Amino acid sequence: MPQKILDPSQIASQDPSAIPRIRLPERATVFETRAARLKNLAAGNPISAYIRLMSTVAAAQHLQLTTITLNLPSREAITQAQHHSMPLIPAFSPDRDPQWRAVLHRLLDKVEAAGAITPALGNVLDTLRLKTLEELDTQADAVLAHRYNEIDPASAPFIMAALQVVWTDLASRLDPRDIPYLDTPGVCPVCGALPVASIVRVGGQYQGYRYLQCGLCSSEWHVVRTKCSNCDSTKGIAYHGIAGGNEALKAESCDECHTYRKIGYQEKDFEFEPLADDLASLTLDLLMNEAGYRRSSPNPLLWPEVPSDA
Repeated sequence: MPQKILDPSQIASQDPSAIPRIRLPERATVFETRAARLKNLAAGNPISAYIRLMSTVAAAQHLQLTTITLNLPSREAITQAQHHSMPLIPAFSPDRDPQWRAVLHRLLDKVEAAGAITPALGNVLDTLRLKTLEELDTQADAVLAHRYNEIDPASAPFIMAALQVVWTDLASRLDPRDIPYLDTPGVCPVCGALPVASIVRVGGQYQGYRYLQCGLCSSEWHVVRTKCSNCDSTKGIAYHGIAGGNEALKAESCDECHTYRKIGYQEKDFEFEPLADDLASLTLDLLMNEAGYRRSSPNPLLWPEVPSDA
């Protein structure tokens, strides 16, 4: 049966309570789907080797997610988070489950076992294995807080991948009704991390609605398509693409905060996956930078180099 596509004015005028606010990650498929999408996007891409590596990482994440079941927040903690409008499983909690480090080491082993390890990559994996528990936690703190001058860009994607497994495990088992409403726009209501990209979904109750996908826990939350996902402004929103490029992918820019974040349309490409498609579209990033816009947040699996004078 044909389904109606809503335009932004219709979406903005609807009762928000009628729109599903939260889409928690599908535990059985979230990383498997991402791995397959990355593998497909690697062909002919300027950074094809790196995208294939991240596909291998995502496949390893899928396997690791089947091996862990961490402790969910207590009812008391849920009530407190709701009362104070705080994320339910905060990324910046000092009580981060130490199991994330074991997940990291198993991820490194799976990546190495997959083969095609270059000397440079082998050195990165070995360096991570040799880090002390304290050093790993310090790196995790820096990655989650986006303290770029404290992050090794080569090892950060692996640290983030392990953290993603831990937070996705927790998020996938939450009750959406427990997720607090936050006062801070543009951050994940589940964990407080930043989104990587947004997706306009098709099908069922999600038809035509835009969701931001968290770069840490893979949860998605609804934001109307007439707002900047970074500063919440409704002014100066524009969309940019590459002539002859992927019609399903655009960069949504804001002239109020001069940032951009990518957005994908499932009606034009049902296989669109926010993190994977964002990673595989660096040409669009270059064009947006040349136009004077900066990214709202980095891709969790690709960290920028910090200039030596920063």
